[in-house]
Amino acid sequence: MNQSIASPVSRFFFRTSLVLQIAIGLGCGIALALVAPELARAAGLLGDVFISALKAVAPVLVFVLVASAVASHRQGSETHVRPILLLYLIGTFGAALVGVLASFAFPTTLVLDAPQVAGTPPGGIVGVLKNLLLNAVSNPVRALMEANFIGILAWAIALGAALRHAGAGTRAAVADLAEAVSKIVRVVIRFAPFGIFGLVGATLTESGLGALLGYGRLLLVIVGSMLFVAFVMNPLLVFWKIRRNPFPLVFTCLRESAVTAFFTRSSAANIPVNLELCRRLELHEDTYSISIPLGATINMAGAAITIAVMSLAAAHTVGIAVDLPTALLLSVVSALGACGASGVAGGSLLLIPMACNLFGIPTDVAMQVVAIGFIIGVVQDSVETALNSSTDVLFTAAACQAVAPSAA
Repeated sequence: MNQSIASPVSRFFFRTSLVLQIAIGLGCGIALALVAPELARAAGLLGDVFISALKAVAPVLVFVLVASAVASHRQGSETHVRPILLLYLIGTFGAALVGVLASFAFPTTLVLDAPQVAGTPPGGIVGVLKNLLLNAVSNPVRALMEANFIGILAWAIALGAALRHAGAGTRAAVADLAEAVSKIVRVVIRFAPFGIFGLVGATLTESGLGALLGYGRLLLVIVGSMLFVAFVMNPLLVFWKIRRNPFPLVFTCLRESAVTAFFTRSSAANIPVNLELCRRLELHEDTYSISIPLGATINMAGAAITIAVMSLAAAHTVGIAVDLPTALLLSVVSALGACGASGVAGGSLLLIPMACNLFGIPTDVAMQVVAIGFIIGVVQDSVETALNSSTDVLFTAAACQAVAPSAA
């Protein structure tokens, strides 16, 4: 009897599309939040466990994959990281420009009565770049413990380069270790439907939508800009690389990567999901094992939009007229600041005061804008992470397929 019940369940779990299972988990989470809020709040434990598992395995996965890829890289064989980096930079700056233009088209005024937010914003773009440099030379054990992906990448590349001179057996052992960790990640990802179920239920129960209504216009400008980047600007960049219809690849990345990133709200937690998607797309492993964790650190189109839109909203609120040259400078500052957002506690929101300094806005006013960012973060941060993380896979796939058009 038990076997007859378990058999259809196991078949559904292992043979049904993971995306369909996530959609079912999403629907069940919404239904539970509406019908039984207390149960939904308790189910949030499933989401916490899922995110914790992803965050725990991501640093180890990135370290061993990058070290293995660099160690096994043969002299003369090509990787495609350089064109991906170019796409990351163009995409982030373009997104900042979209945010600036959207703010001019739909100027937003805020009611600055939000409470002060704890945290110390960086003193300027030099401070952000300094944080990045210091993260790169952080203690390797501390980098793994704190999920400092800049430091992890730096040490993994260094170790991999040193292992290129090791014996074939040592390099094979590192490759086997990378494969073993990858298998653990695949098991964790199989539980995504349960994690999404818990996250959705808990989020709807605890936050609700009432807190967002007062900042609807600001939220529409931010989310609208991000959707424009996802469905207009990114497809144009992908078409520029692969010279064919970009939307099948765009929708694949949004469906397979953006959905989980939206609910985990963590680019680091979504790294294993992106690496698994790259494997299924049959992309160049030496390339994506480096570009995906690097993208999670520096490819921050969503963060650039958030910084630009909220900084200009602060300027409009205090009555500062922003001219075109200053707006273009803000685009550059937003793009550079966004690249360092992962190295700042509080992410893109605590980089807003840095951008506000361009307009002479006091830090206490800017920090009230940051507080508003935390209020709308249940939507803003989710969409931002979904855009950032799915774009990592999209640009990696575009660069790889541009070289090998036959790749799926």
